[in-house]
Amino acid sequence: MKKYIFIIYLLFSLSHLQAQDNLKFYIQKALSNNLQLNAERKNFESTKQNKNISRSEFLPSITLSGDQASTTSTNRTNQGGASLNDTNLDSDSTKISVDQKIFSGFKGVNTFKKSELEIKKANLLLKKVEQQTILDATSAYFDLIFKFKNEEFNSLNVNLFERQVDSDSARLQKGEITLTDLAQSESSLAGARANLIKAKTELLASKTNFERVTREKIPNTKNLNENTFLILPNSLNDSLKLAEVNNIDFLVSKLDYEIAIKELNIEKARLSPSASLNYSKSENSDFSSTVDNTDQETVKATVTWPIIKGGENISAIKKSSYKKERYQLLLQDTKNRINTEISNAWSKYQSSKSVLEATRAQLKASEIANEGITLEYDSGNTRTTLELIQSRSLLLDARIAFAKSQRDFVVSQFELANQLGSLSIRSIK
Repeated sequence: MKKYIFIIYLLFSLSHLQAQDNLKFYIQKALSNNLQLNAERKNFESTKQNKNISRSEFLPSITLSGDQASTTSTNRTNQGGASLNDTNLDSDSTKISVDQKIFSGFKGVNTFKKSELEIKKANLLLKKVEQQTILDATSAYFDLIFKFKNEEFNSLNVNLFERQVDSDSARLQKGEITLTDLAQSESSLAGARANLIKAKTELLASKTNFERVTREKIPNTKNLNENTFLILPNSLNDSLKLAEVNNIDFLVSKLDYEIAIKELNIEKARLSPSASLNYSKSENSDFSSTVDNTDQETVKATVTWPIIKGGENISAIKKSSYKKERYQLLLQDTKNRINTEISNAWSKYQSSKSVLEATRAQLKASEIANEGITLEYDSGNTRTTLELIQSRSLLLDARIAFAKSQRDFVVSQFELANQLGSLSIRSIK
């Protein structure tokens, strides 16, 4: 029984570790812990209340009021100058009033529709921050992998040059090479150590950025899963069509224009007549020498029509009209800008794919060449120290270039998806 429990525990632990090495795990952590994203969630919840506020325009309002007073009159005299008795009057009253708007020139309807548009806009802004968080987490994840490989390649290069310096020192004593050859190896070793220091610094910066974005501790970089891809459109035209439907900036710009139209309608409604109905009931009690109670009910219909308010309403309408035209122009500008950004993102995605294939071929050729030159150099053949150094430098450059192209290719996919508005944790495969 204990054996089975141990096996189950082991399988659970392995699956848990595998999940932690997956990009989705760190994206989910970033989505949960990102402060800006959490602030945007609060803004969305706050904006949702505008709908309830605007709905109150159509519902009755009930007001309950009451007061109590005590009045004492002293030093009273009549017209003949004779003194009168002091009086004391205690009274209280309670009143309930119900108000219902009947018509307000469609101001309430437009305010309600405006609040619905504002909720959609807040939801889109929340989605935009979510997509940017996913992009930032992905960039930090693959940049960490690349910087780790870069440090690893440079560390391996330093080890190779250290062994070469030791080997060349022995060969110099045997007279197989010259002092110049040894100096070349030592110079290359110094340069490799300088590059390693730079790589370690870049790796440290990448780790700091990863922790900032994901709010998680640095994982074992060797175990991180690099197998990630997105389903993207097959052509630039398909990308442009998809962006018209999903691009967040374009959709927000459209909503800004629609909200501006509603605000213009609201200002126009302020010039329209409005009607309201009021019902009130009050109870008044006067406690004096004679108790007097009064109950009163009132029903009142009110119609108002603003005629002149010093030009305030007309100016407000003009202001809203200019604002609507402004957002109309911004909508067109946003559409043009997005088309350009989509084209650039698509070109970057395609070029990164080509660079990845080119650097893969470069790395394969550099490995073959370096292996052959190293064997020829070690066997004392015609290969010089300089040729060996150049071969190793080319191999190092090829390894770094291929690792960088892998990172750039994945990140370019996420950048394109972010521009298209289709980036989500569900779209990651």
